[in-house]
Amino acid sequence: MVITIQNPNYGSFEFTNSTGYVNFHDTVIAEVPIDAELVPARSQINVSTSADFMVAKLVNDPSFWSDVVHGTLIFTSTATLPGKARMFNIIKLKATAYSLCDISFNISSKDVDTNCISKVKL
Repeated sequence: MVITIQNPNYGSFEFTNSTGYVNFHDTVIAEVPIDAELVPARSQINVSTSADFMVAKLVNDPSFWSDVVHGTLIFTSTATLPGKARMFNIIKLKATAYSLCDISFNISSKDVDTNCISKVKL
């Protein structure tokens, strides 16, 4: 899979190796390794990775079959990226970027809708 990481800020952000998670209701069903990268100021990068889905956890969740019958599976993904923010290559601050995404998968049409909220804490 390809994850797009956007940096709308005026400073670059360099983060360390991290792990993202995909949840179905309150159960973690996948781990997504995210390799360390530098995201230049006011730009975006694409990061290639894979997700290790725990299918048994998914199908054993009591809500899974009910959601399948209704035709839509709702997932959330979370990622915490610790790193450093840099301004003008002079000012360096510890920073952490947080991302929370709601992912809706329509089974019949195979459409996926994603809505993400990101925050940075210095």
